[in-house]
Amino acid sequence: MSEDRLASFLKTGSDWGKLKTSIPGIFILKMPAYKTSPARLAVELNPVDSSGSPTKKRGLVLRSKEELEQYREIFQFDKLLPLLEGIDGVNPQVKKPAAAKHGEVLEI
Repeated sequence: MSEDRLASFLKTGSDWGKLKTSIPGIFILKMPAYKTSPARLAVELNPVDSSGSPTKKRGLVLRSKEELEQYREIFQFDKLLPLLEGIDGVNPQVKKPAAAKHGEVLEI
């Protein structure tokens, strides 16, 4: 991973722009400046389809290592999997969207 490349994306990337990485489902997201907070980068976790395109409009956005640790704790709750299995059992099936193409990739 190149910090120079990340700094360049922070400086020149478009607001809410995504930079694809070499790891499927992990993207770099440029968040715009807001009030007193400057523009910054975040990691977006978003499952990908067979072409490597995100399957959701917006995935899980992680702004720091601390947020990642908080989510890791949540994911370890024993009752989360049975809850999701129950939700899967009652929700209707959803069609998969068509694949979109993305260009530049950040090697991690």
